[in-house]
Amino acid sequence: MKSQRFGIEIEMTGLTRRSAALIIAKHFDTGFRHERGVYDTYSVCDQDGRKWKIVRDASITPQCGNRFDYDPDYKVEVVSPVCHYEDIETIQSIVRELRRNGHAKVNESCGIHIHVDASKHTARSLRNIANIMYSKEDLIFKALKVRPQREVRFCKKIDDDFLEMLNRKKPKDIEEVENLWYDGNTSRKYEHYDDSRYHALNFHSVFSKGTIEFRMFNGTLHAGEIKTYIQFCLAISHQALVQNKASRVKTHSSNEKYTFRTWLLRLGLIGDEFKTARHHLLKNLDGCIAWKDPQQAVMQRERLQSAQETNNESLEDVQEELGMHMQQM
Repeated sequence: MKSQRFGIEIEMTGLTRRSAALIIAKHFDTGFRHERGVYDTYSVCDQDGRKWKIVRDASITPQCGNRFDYDPDYKVEVVSPVCHYEDIETIQSIVRELRRNGHAKVNESCGIHIHVDASKHTARSLRNIANIMYSKEDLIFKALKVRPQREVRFCKKIDDDFLEMLNRKKPKDIEEVENLWYDGNTSRKYEHYDDSRYHALNFHSVFSKGTIEFRMFNGTLHAGEIKTYIQFCLAISHQALVQNKASRVKTHSSNEKYTFRTWLLRLGLIGDEFKTARHHLLKNLDGCIAWKDPQQAVMQRERLQSAQETNNESLEDVQEELGMHMQQM
């Protein structure tokens, strides 16, 4: 899982693109360049010569303080270079500095997109990841509290027709998957803003950029949540790579928290290292984390309460007997 490369796009407002560039340049003890262009790009090189970009994203509602519809310079998207697992701490540090020193913030127009390197993926693993996402996407959307307006427009769930064809035809090579994704019109992969990109699991980026994009994350500047989202995407991608096949049957549960936790453990998010990730991914779900059947938890509480009452009664009997003995003395 940790050997996979990734990139992240973090949308925010509350500060200008120039201010964000200054803060990131200070973090790396380097400078920045204002490249301008269509996205009014600022770029910052880190010590390894990798370029971090700060660009304008038209979908962001600019905000300064409590004022909305402010200067468009406040539409800020930070785009990382190709990163490795150990770069997560750097991303967290940059996010904290943008929030603390630049007063960056997010509103409902902001989101986070995570790209995972697709170079190791095959037609089989792409089918796996589509099935994995489809089977769990209802729980995933609830766990992440995906805003309805984002689900409708920018991160739709997997298209049923695409998934049906993918599993019926079982393509043997990437080109066949591409043909299914674009419904036969593969020239669409050259269109940057092709409508097919607006899915929580975006394969348009596979064919146009060589990355699998996950688009279902609400905007946040919480460093722990951002780390969690990266780990989550890497874990799903890794599972798709190592499994021979994956079921597309929708997961239904009367105890969402237990079911989702069990799945996270199967993904490899197990142990103290991923304790924070499990916390953030489970905190919005209903249910009991320790028992598959919620009724079992109720029965256990009743048993413990009964045992406690029995112990208290036994203690009272001992105290009463001791008191009588003292009186006889």
